[in-house]
Amino acid sequence: MADATTDGFPAGALGRRVALVPAAGPALARAEDDLADALAADGGDALAAVLAAMPRARDLVVAVGSDSSYLREIAFRRPERLARVLAAAPEAHADALIVGLDEVAADEAAVMRAVRSVKQEAALMIALADLGGIWDVETVTRTLTRLADACVGAGVRFLLAEAGRQGKLALPDPERPEVGSGWILLAMGKHGAFELNYSSDVDLIVLYDAERVPAPEGTDLSTFFVRLTKRLVKILQDRTADGYAFRTDLRLRPDPGATPPAISVLAALQYYESMGQNWERAAMIKARPCAGDVPAGERFLAELRPYVWRKYLDYAAIRDIHSIKRQIHAHKGHGKVAVAGHNVKLGRGGIREIEFFVQTQQLIAGGRNPALRGRSTLAMLDGLVDAGWLKPAIRDDLAEAYRFLRRVEHRIQMVADEQSHTLPEDEAGLARIGRMMGYAGAADFAAGLTERLTRVAEHYADLFEEEDDLSGEVGNMVFTGDDDDPDTIATLSRLGYQRPSDVTRAVRAWHFGRYPATRSTRAREILTEMTPRLLGAFAETDAADLAFLAFDAFLARLPAGVQLLSLLSQNRHLLSLLATVLGAAPRLADVVARRPHVLDAVLEPAFFGTVPSRDDLVRRLDGSLAESRSYEEALDRARIFGQEQMFLVGVRVISGTLSARQAGAAYARIADVTLAALLDRTAGEMERVHGRVSGGRLALVAMGKLGGNEMTAASDLDLILLYDHDPDAAASDGGRPIAPAQYYARLTQRFVSAVTAPTAEGRLYEVDFRLRPSGNAGPLATRLDAFARYQREDAWTWEHMALTRARVVAATGGLGEAVEAVIAETLRRPRDPAKVRAEVADMRARIEAEKGSKDPWDLKVVPGGLIDVEFVAQALQLIHAAERPEILSTTTETVLTNAAAAGLLAAEDAERLVPAIRLYGDLTQVLRLAVSGPFKPAEAPRGVLALLARAGAMPDFDVLTAALGETEAAVRATFERLVGRVERTPPV
Repeated sequence: MADATTDGFPAGALGRRVALVPAAGPALARAEDDLADALAADGGDALAAVLAAMPRARDLVVAVGSDSSYLREIAFRRPERLARVLAAAPEAHADALIVGLDEVAADEAAVMRAVRSVKQEAALMIALADLGGIWDVETVTRTLTRLADACVGAGVRFLLAEAGRQGKLALPDPERPEVGSGWILLAMGKHGAFELNYSSDVDLIVLYDAERVPAPEGTDLSTFFVRLTKRLVKILQDRTADGYAFRTDLRLRPDPGATPPAISVLAALQYYESMGQNWERAAMIKARPCAGDVPAGERFLAELRPYVWRKYLDYAAIRDIHSIKRQIHAHKGHGKVAVAGHNVKLGRGGIREIEFFVQTQQLIAGGRNPALRGRSTLAMLDGLVDAGWLKPAIRDDLAEAYRFLRRVEHRIQMVADEQSHTLPEDEAGLARIGRMMGYAGAADFAAGLTERLTRVAEHYADLFEEEDDLSGEVGNMVFTGDDDDPDTIATLSRLGYQRPSDVTRAVRAWHFGRYPATRSTRAREILTEMTPRLLGAFAETDAADLAFLAFDAFLARLPAGVQLLSLLSQNRHLLSLLATVLGAAPRLADVVARRPHVLDAVLEPAFFGTVPSRDDLVRRLDGSLAESRSYEEALDRARIFGQEQMFLVGVRVISGTLSARQAGAAYARIADVTLAALLDRTAGEMERVHGRVSGGRLALVAMGKLGGNEMTAASDLDLILLYDHDPDAAASDGGRPIAPAQYYARLTQRFVSAVTAPTAEGRLYEVDFRLRPSGNAGPLATRLDAFARYQREDAWTWEHMALTRARVVAATGGLGEAVEAVIAETLRRPRDPAKVRAEVADMRARIEAEKGSKDPWDLKVVPGGLIDVEFVAQALQLIHAAERPEILSTTTETVLTNAAAAGLLAAEDAERLVPAIRLYGDLTQVLRLAVSGPFKPAEAPRGVLALLARAGAMPDFDVLTAALGETEAAVRATFERLVGRVERTPPV
């Protein structure tokens, strides 16, 4: 041996690495006697040599034998086995035992002997490595699971090989009979998660893929695989003279009372997609192919992924799963933290609460974040911290408690190899478990256990067990019967409701199920529970009645209620946010009513602290699109992503955590990422049908608000699609070749449809291609050389003004750099300043004549409004960029600050224009969120007026209105001085 020492035993031997020797129990004398008998028996010499070289190993096995009748029996019954276990490094020994089961057994009796022998030797080794402080919990559970996989695999290989020899299967590889067999063994629960406990059953779901099974035509596959499955169970769990390997439980399969032990993949998929229960979704988190045709098992789980991992946060499912937990707690010893007789798995503060804590968080967030789809409890605690769903301190508490409780569970089972999780009722029994845990006595152990159970119970209660009192501290809130409860009316009045009878009438209507969202019993139950908090949240706004009426109207528009109401009931802060949205941003409220699941992402822990970067958005969208099974599904997923992310920007603005100016860049970033992804998918569809154009390259150019990174919630997209290809390319190379011009025109049409078409998930953006060369008279897609020639020879000044905001948002083959070069060359061309000013002033006059307004709140077109500032910035660029290209930018505010820094804009003019563009941008963002149609201050809710005042950094709305008028007057005067007078001529 490479690592052998002078005594001939490896340095890493189990017996040499003993770090902990538990205190001896009352059966110490019995253990000493049994050891003496073992040393005197056949094989005793080998054991004696090991114990002489490793004295702490002797102390360990005697101490273990003094408290565990099971371990005493398997340790001393075969001394040569104990010697082997103590003398080997446990890691290498485990590997050797598992590898030893790889060969296909000759007959059923041989495979049964093999798995039982390996299980007993491994059980002894694992117990000693655990109790001796050599292995941590993770190593113990993983080794137990690998052992179970090996035993199941040995039985499966024997049965398939036998079927192959008998001509019942035409196995693709008789040496590895499981390969291509179509027989799928899914490990569930702790087995699936590599978390088996010491005396665990193995939970299996047995399937067969009828399209993959290499059986002769006409074989009754159901009967065939049911027989094989029953024989596999016998191989694993029947007690023989050699004991048993693993008790086997098949009851996690679909509808176990009505289905055979092995069912087809098709039947299983149909069951889960039509009748699957939420607890089964939770169980499937840990599902793992452990034996048989593993690739077929992986394909099955991939098909099942949309069932397990919903696209939306699923609080209704969490309620359902939690109801199961409450039923578990109804049993004796499960309702409170205890020690004597406490079930460390199912009881209060136990292992199951930690697992439920993790799994429910996974079900909530795993559909949106694939990183949270892991099977391991401890790894997912870390993952929840990384994703911001869990505080590190809570993770640390739960992880430490989990490891402690799993060790307790193992010791309960090591005593007599029973699948038990319940602590003894008596002092002596508790003292025994305490000793095996390394404690001096029962009292110390009880204190340590109680501390962990209490900590887990508290964290679990914080997550799940908020109760709503229909009266609370504020007074009555009773809405039963036909008449108003006087005390409830008084309570509502005290909260600030001016028309409490209207409130009680509406709440009773909810209870009668008069809206689609309240027709189900479950929805009404949830609404009844959360009504006090709803009314309290609305009372905290500045207009309780208006906020309540807005919610009532919102509820009336919802097509269904259970999911959203469950979400709100589980997240109190979300109620307050919804109240704010309903009072101040009716347009956002409309979005929620149409698509309630946009609220899901507000619950992301990092939501209010950060705005996603471009890389974050790309990763999230790519992850979602990667799960699409068709082009149409990709379009839907892109809409869900875009609408959700735009809503989140709006919520940040409304809640005051994002300035309105930052919002413009955030909206543009969302559009950039979404457009690039859709262009890529659309190009892929074109290539699938028509092939590629030789040397073909694309560039998508954004203009207007998107190009300037100044988008709002209501912005259309001004786009141009440019292309290029090899000069000699006459047609695409696919099965249906078409000419390049037709190819790119059709690609553009499909891209526009991909962005604008209303699918089941709504519309993404409105798109305008009229800024392309020659406008609507020109081709939909333009070749680069034609675009450059048009800008050089035919473009009007207003088109070059628009080009100052042109920005490449997606490109292939380096065409983006070529397009940017054309844009830069065009904008840096020398121009006659007087001509530019005259044409800019004339363009402003035409707009004013066609669309002008004197309403100061028509911020874009009012004299001195947004267009005036933008036109000043565009004129400055066209006049000066030839000599001072550093002033160029697609963003208006940046142009003005660049021009001021370059001395091209007087300081006093910059001091008027820069604050003005900021003010207009801030107010426009809020108006696009809060108002559909023209803004009429006299008709606006007070919440909207307050929001505008806050966005404008003014003490109230009246002061804001006055400041806005002054700003517009100053901007118009500056425009006319820098550019020219606006002659209000009628349009031509």
